[in-house]
Amino acid sequence: MVCTGAKSEKQVFKTVKRIIRTLKRYNIVISKEPEITIQNVVASGNLHAEVNLEKVAYLLENSMYEPEQFPGLIYRMDDPKVVLLIFSSGKLVCTGAKKEDEVKQAVNKIYQRLKSLGVLYEE
Repeated sequence: MVCTGAKSEKQVFKTVKRIIRTLKRYNIVISKEPEITIQNVVASGNLHAEVNLEKVAYLLENSMYEPEQFPGLIYRMDDPKVVLLIFSSGKLVCTGAKKEDEVKQAVNKIYQRLKSLGVLYEE
């Protein structure tokens, strides 16, 4: 079973338990407790600053920016192991995290890194 669209880890566990109860009500045999593994947390965020993506692509290792193909910079972070899509507007998408905390850590880390590189222009 795959659960998508949950807004939090807590909601995933709650939803799976509800589905199990419903299946049991219809006499479907569930022999063991479900094993729940979160594979991919996807989150969007806002840095509240404009980002010079050309400069970021030049200065930041593990990044790829091809504006003719896609308007965002793709950054592969090693720790935590996530992929960030960063847009010049300061909006971003984080994907590949296994926990909500990894998303928070990644966004804070990239914000500090971009700030130190001097590529953020506060709104």
